Amino acid sequence: MIKLNKITLIGVDLAKKDLEFTFRGPLSGKCDECRIKNVCFNLEPGKRYRIKEVKEQVNPCFVYNKNKVATIEVEELPSTYNVQNGKRLIEGSSIELKSMKCDYLTCPNIEKCNMIHIKPGKKIVITKIAGKIVCPKGYDMREVES
Repeated sequence: MIKLNKITLIGVDLAKKDLEFTFRGPLSGKCDECRIKNVCFNLEPGKRYRIKEVKEQVNPCFVYNKNKVATIEVEELPSTYNVQNGKRLIEGSSIELKSMKCDYLTCPNIEKCNMIHIKPGKKIVITKIAGKIVCPKGYDMREVES
């Protein structure tokens, strides 16, 4: 399925081609009164995006640094997750994401393996097994795309 690029807004100091970011969701407070907030918040919370183009249009903003937002075109990127390898881990299969509850605090993968930013019980369909994760505790982990 082809996904169309979306138009949204981002702080002028962040508006750089090929910048990747995760949209965390709408802000509250000052944004409630903004006349163009629907353009800012038209992305899906938790999804990753890459800036494809920075447009010339700039708008005022009460939240961002420099009080301005740039108009950008973004593409949605595949979501990636770290999961334990097993029999059901094949492309096209549906799995429920589960935290590893790992306590290896200095591991660079701890947030992804412990599903820090994922709602418990989230189900995904694996579109690609991207590769093996090096785990300092010896778990057989894989990075998968959905």
